[in-house]
Amino acid sequence: MPETAHAPRTVTPRGPLTVAVVGGGQLARMMAPAAGELGVGLRVLVEDPASSAAQVVTDAPVGAASGEGAIRDLIAPSDGRPAATVLTFEHEHVPNALLTDLIAHGTPVRPGPHALVQAQDKIAMRRRLTELGVPCPRWAPLPTDPAAGRAALADFLAASTGGEAVVKTSRGGYDGKGVRVVSGPDDVADWFDAVAAGGPALLVEEKVPFTRELAALVARRPSGEVRTWPVVESIQRDGVCAEVIAPAPDLDPATDARAREIAVAVAEGLDVTGVLAVELFETRGADGSPQVWVNELAMRPHNSGHWTIDGAVTSQFEQHLRAVLDLPLGDTAARAPWTVMANVLGSHLEALTDALPELMARFPEARVNLYGKGIRPGRKLGHVNVSGDDLAEVRRRAVEAAALLRGDEVSTSSTIEEHA
Repeated sequence: MPETAHAPRTVTPRGPLTVAVVGGGQLARMMAPAAGELGVGLRVLVEDPASSAAQVVTDAPVGAASGEGAIRDLIAPSDGRPAATVLTFEHEHVPNALLTDLIAHGTPVRPGPHALVQAQDKIAMRRRLTELGVPCPRWAPLPTDPAAGRAALADFLAASTGGEAVVKTSRGGYDGKGVRVVSGPDDVADWFDAVAAGGPALLVEEKVPFTRELAALVARRPSGEVRTWPVVESIQRDGVCAEVIAPAPDLDPATDARAREIAVAVAEGLDVTGVLAVELFETRGADGSPQVWVNELAMRPHNSGHWTIDGAVTSQFEQHLRAVLDLPLGDTAARAPWTVMANVLGSHLEALTDALPELMARFPEARVNLYGKGIRPGRKLGHVNVSGDDLAEVRRRAVEAAALLRGDEVSTSSTIEEHA
């Protein structure tokens, strides 16, 4: 039976606690400090022994996230290591049938497969959110037959303001991948061909004339307790998050409350346990009042929540561990009036650490988090958090510190606009 807010209160097992995590990227890596502070064991299934998480987690067996044997051994190692208390994830690409079987045999899986499918499949997610009455852009699944799919897309575009819409692959997209703004069926002709060859189905959504992008982060434990962090503004460049401003500047209190209300409704309606990120569009209604619409979901710690590591009483990573272990959740209040996170997207340097002497000298308050990844153009290699009282200055210093890690020249008189 799925764990819900109305389920009987669960009791965390006594004795040593071990959280098993599927996925060896930066999200699992950033769980390690929180796990160490709490005295919780962390065991991470990594795809490669040089992966981001494997560099800092000592218990990091190598295996594929789709491998049944690897996941079963992650939970109950054959070499005598203690069995995991709970299984969780840093990405959604895990076979649901296996997770269902694990639950049937007594392993807590959080979030469960009945929730996780909504993050794996955008069509399933849109259908469920629509059923829950959550505000979403107008959308429709596209038929898998190429001719029927093209006709359905043409009809959708004909009813769209401006003659444009957004087509998405139902599975596998992230950081701008699997998303295209289209004005006609020919713009995704290759995707229709891929669907016919067995690729993921497509959906089309209204192109929302948003004023900015927001994100609401919520944590929920199996016994039903929920906590939300301040709603943040997410600034995207080329489909990838470049900056996060916490809290979102000039956010109407009613909109902040509405965004948090939506996040809680999604967490409870989908029975999510752990951290859930709800990405939102902010728009203006006909009367000029602000409105919010759900764009995407992530059932795990998320880029929009990295600011919490230094800017909130409880980080999203500690909170995720608390939640999946069904421990009381921590305070989510901000520690400073403003925190800005600036992502490091690619770099010209041979090693990002080459920039640390100058960065630390110029921005001693900056909190640097590097992910141990190989350098590639546009790749998320790390982030910088800066907190303070003056938003313009906090943002300038965060952006410039990240620029140094990219190997960019930063003059003492540079401005935010030069990096926009």
